[in-house]
Amino acid sequence: MAVQAPLSLLCLPCAGASATMYLRWRRFLPPWVRIVPVELPGRGARMGEAFVEDFDALVARICTEQVDAMRGGFALFGHSMGALLAHGVTRRLQALRRPLPCALLVSGCAAPARRDPERFGGGEDDASLIAELRKQGGTPDAVFASEELMRITLDTLRADRRVCRSHDARAAVGAAPLPLSLHVFAGRQDDIEVPAMAAWAKEIAGVFTLDWFDGGHFFLRQHETEFLTALARHLPTQTRLHAYQRVDP
Repeated sequence: MAVQAPLSLLCLPCAGASATMYLRWRRFLPPWVRIVPVELPGRGARMGEAFVEDFDALVARICTEQVDAMRGGFALFGHSMGALLAHGVTRRLQALRRPLPCALLVSGCAAPARRDPERFGGGEDDASLIAELRKQGGTPDAVFASEELMRITLDTLRADRRVCRSHDARAAVGAAPLPLSLHVFAGRQDDIEVPAMAAWAKEIAGVFTLDWFDGGHFFLRQHETEFLTALARHLPTQTRLHAYQRVDP
């Protein structure tokens, strides 16, 4: 039996979170998938570092820091803010003529050109941010019950909202379509409209899929088994992997 070529799956976190949210996936995805949680400055093991609150600066930093992980076969996944960052990283790799991921997988995020500019325009006081966390779901009760954990979460969310606000969709206008597969995942009860999710198709020149799940913004936690089954199904097989290990012409 042929051995599946290894694939590094770089996973970018949602706003207010640490990349440790992806560690448990190692138990459920195929053994040939190497989960690479991309920890951002200011959280998790990097809590002692200053937040990076500008989108382009954060994308550039990810491209520099993850250069080793982006060798050989690799794909990018991101949820919510992480999806926006994964797309930004792919676009920067394209501009730098560096090897592109074999696939881009995004969830819980409107296409860059269809983002609602008011989505991150609310207040940044603690009460407003806590209300946002409760509305979106996905935050464990233990976080709300702990003053220390809540302080960490709110500070991180506040910084990440600034990252999202600094994203400029016009920067990619006129850019060549990405020559790769793009797989999008969405929750039926999320407040992101269907056309805004479907608009991701305009970003690429390769295969596009859009999978829907019951649940809200954190459907990937509410229906984790179903979601990870779909995620694994869309990851490139050994026969397709080497075709993408090249620099975009």
